[in-house]
Amino acid sequence: MVTAGCAHSSGSYVWIDDFQDPPAKNDDYVIATDDVVNVRVFGQDNMSGRAKVREDGKISLPFVHDVSAAGVTPVMLSTQLQDQLKNFIVNPVVTVSLEEARQVSVSVLGEVLHPGVYRLEPTAGVLQSIASAGGFTNFSSRDVYVIRQIDEKPTRIRFDYSALVEGRGQGIGFRLKPGDVVIID
Repeated sequence: MVTAGCAHSSGSYVWIDDFQDPPAKNDDYVIATDDVVNVRVFGQDNMSGRAKVREDGKISLPFVHDVSAAGVTPVMLSTQLQDQLKNFIVNPVVTVSLEEARQVSVSVLGEVLHPGVYRLEPTAGVLQSIASAGGFTNFSSRDVYVIRQIDEKPTRIRFDYSALVEGRGQGIGFRLKPGDVVIID
């Protein structure tokens, strides 16, 4: 009974190998601030080009100037641009593609050398977040968790660190999302 009282309680969690991320409600990519889009106007190279979505959610293009891009899909943006370009071109054909996705902002807390908020590539996983935070402290037990909001409820996902570094299990393919919190015990 004495040993039971000393046991460390790590709370409730789901192991990464048992975790099922809910399916996306809509698979269409929604453009956001800091994304870079490529706008092509068929037959009009001088109206085509790359544009980064500014903090105000807009991009700047020749003739149409500032256009709201954040919060819409590339297909919706191309339709919007076609409508605006009708004042300058007969039957414009516009394609919009995502050239660079915005970085993912995640918090890394606990027993890491430099806890904080980090901006990572959209394909980043747990190991990249730990590396960005400088790795483990000498006091770390190397218990790794990610807290993710799912349907407005926090879900605590546990990772086996040795499986991550050995490339085993579902944890190696896990991708961080904006707002995830990585906690190292």
